[in-house]
Amino acid sequence: MSKMMAYNGYHAQIEYDAEDELFVGKVYGITDSLNFHGTSVAELEEMFHQSIDNYLAMCAETGKQPDKEFKGSFNIRISPELHREISLQAAEEGITLNQYVLKALEQSLLPA
Repeated sequence: MSKMMAYNGYHAQIEYDAEDELFVGKVYGITDSLNFHGTSVAELEEMFHQSIDNYLAMCAETGKQPDKEFKGSFNIRISPELHREISLQAAEEGITLNQYVLKALEQSLLPA
């Protein structure tokens, strides 16, 4: 079961606010703040779509490049010891550190 909605390349995290009896959504993975809400799943989905459509229209009108969720790069902090170990292992395999980490991440997503 997913707690996320998807639309036009964007995703939103969904929570339920029992006090206000509302579903609340927040667009995930961008620096701009996009939030929306609805009293039903259908209304929530419609408001999510409107939020993205309005955001993209506003960006077009102002000449701003819309944020994209995933740019394909991220920084990770690790211990110097682990950094040394994976760098040495990558060198042993004749690949870059980036290629080594990419391979490890892809393998972690394979079904067991």
